[in-house]
Amino acid sequence: MMIQAPKGTKDLLPQDSYKWQYVENKFREIVATYGCREVRTPAFEATELFERGVGDTTDVVQKEMYTFNDKGGRSITLKPEGTSPAVRAFIQNGLYSDAQPTKMFYFTPVFRYENVQKGRLREHHQLGVEMFGSMDASIDAEVIHIAMRVYKELGVKNLTLNINNIGCPTCRKTYNEALKAYLRDNYDNLCSTCKTRFEKNPMRILDCKESKCKEIVKHAPVILDYVCDECRGHFEKLKSYLQALNIEYNVDPQIVRGLDYYSKTVFEIINNDITVCGGGRYDYLIKEIGGPEMPAVGFGMGIERLIMTLEENGIEIPKPTYMDLYIGSMGDEGKLEAFKLSNLLRTKGIKCECDHMDRKVKAQMRHSNKIEALYTLIIGESEVESNEADLKRMSDGEKFHIKLDNIEKFIEIINS
Repeated sequence: MMIQAPKGTKDLLPQDSYKWQYVENKFREIVATYGCREVRTPAFEATELFERGVGDTTDVVQKEMYTFNDKGGRSITLKPEGTSPAVRAFIQNGLYSDAQPTKMFYFTPVFRYENVQKGRLREHHQLGVEMFGSMDASIDAEVIHIAMRVYKELGVKNLTLNINNIGCPTCRKTYNEALKAYLRDNYDNLCSTCKTRFEKNPMRILDCKESKCKEIVKHAPVILDYVCDECRGHFEKLKSYLQALNIEYNVDPQIVRGLDYYSKTVFEIINNDITVCGGGRYDYLIKEIGGPEMPAVGFGMGIERLIMTLEENGIEIPKPTYMDLYIGSMGDEGKLEAFKLSNLLRTKGIKCECDHMDRKVKAQMRHSNKIEALYTLIIGESEVESNEADLKRMSDGEKFHIKLDNIEKFIEIINS
């Protein structure tokens, strides 16, 4: 019986990898203009990192994490999101001692045991940005600007930005009491998970995916009515910075995000009723997992969902040229010369292929067409003796008579 990939995982095949490379390169170009530098964190972390950071009352921790004990008896979790590991790296490596703000970006696999759905697998991949050290709302706006630019510069136009402010521990305490008072009459109708959240973290009930809980919270108190003066002022400044960047937004008081570490700013970017990016401020996470008191803000964006969004919007990712030149051969001398020349041209940056399958010349030409080589060259014994051959441009059939040892001429013609 053939071994299959585990449910909820998917192979990225060679014929599709250029799409990922394209969006990753575009992302790298954009974040570089903001001074972001790459961080790479392990695929697994101590389970405690996510219990303390993401929150033990979240769906992620309660239902979705891949957690196991290693051979040393330590509880290990495949990372379900990118922010907490980036923060752990920030603390462990003392980056808080550097001049602030610190700006990071990453590409990472993430693992969540959840129902497989469109654009979301049990192993999927995120790109993200994290910025540490600034309390100012200008950096919230900068993070949002990056996320919007990624989609816009990839060609997606119909984007909706929704923002909210979910307060700080001071005003959250007042709001939680009001929320509990509202939910108390419907406590018996809450799902079992939300009943456990009622006392410890009632705000998590707003993020429940169960239909009966979603119905109950439809008319729940709104957090914006309870935020303190500092949080309200921060939200107003964020709006002014977004307006300065000509970024249109909607205030959506229902956004709370699914992770506990968020405070103040939270946001989501929507395309065709699908959330394609989410993020916000997390001013208490660094201290919560053992670092100094320091603010931060960031976002995560699923790469699979990003590519799916481009496809659904009819945006075609340009396909690169995979092969500049195919060098076919006849006879042992011709094959040896083709092998030598193709490898020499590769060292000069020319994408080149030669025959490894002992095909007949006609079959070699068909293979050249199949791999979409821009040029084709056939070397036999006579070409080896004369040191000359015809370089054929496949698009129009034009031939260029060329000496085999004139490497610069090969490069000039192929790159013209």
